[in-house]
Amino acid sequence: MTRIPVHTVENAPETSRPYAEKLERRMGRLMNIHAEMAHAPAVIAAYSGIQKAIAEHGTFDARIKEAIALAVGNQNGCDYCQASHTASGRRAGLSDEEMLAIRAGEVDFDPKLAAITEVSRAAAAQSGYVPEPVWQAALEAGWTESDLAEAFTYVMANMFTNYFNHYAGTELDVPAAPPLQT
Repeated sequence: MTRIPVHTVENAPETSRPYAEKLERRMGRLMNIHAEMAHAPAVIAAYSGIQKAIAEHGTFDARIKEAIALAVGNQNGCDYCQASHTASGRRAGLSDEEMLAIRAGEVDFDPKLAAITEVSRAAAAQSGYVPEPVWQAALEAGWTESDLAEAFTYVMANMFTNYFNHYAGTELDVPAAPPLQT
């Protein structure tokens, strides 16, 4: 059950409306997560600021960004983000099988993608700490220190939304992600 009101652009606090309008245009509708963020202008502005920085300065393609989001969302047990990023992962060219593998931490189809998702998963699981062998494996797979520094932004952007969804009790308004095989 949601703990925070789900707004529309029209009934959101006035200072949240420009952010909500932009998100509604970008997504085609105001998703529950954004509609709840709009309740507190500082939350939706912080989220929008992170997204703006990524859009203006990020170098990763959509496939890599979605893989990181799926890995972090799974690590944090965020059903909403796993569902949302499953839909956007498809648009980025990831197959359902690849996304299930990414979420499970079993990326055997792309060594470079495996390395960056493992760094991301470790950072999310261990308060930002990444074991040296995981870091070195990413460098050996072809990622640079600059890439690994940038990956932190995607990890934190996804942790922001993962944790917000847990905090707010955001209800799914997208199809659920397929369950992982246990």
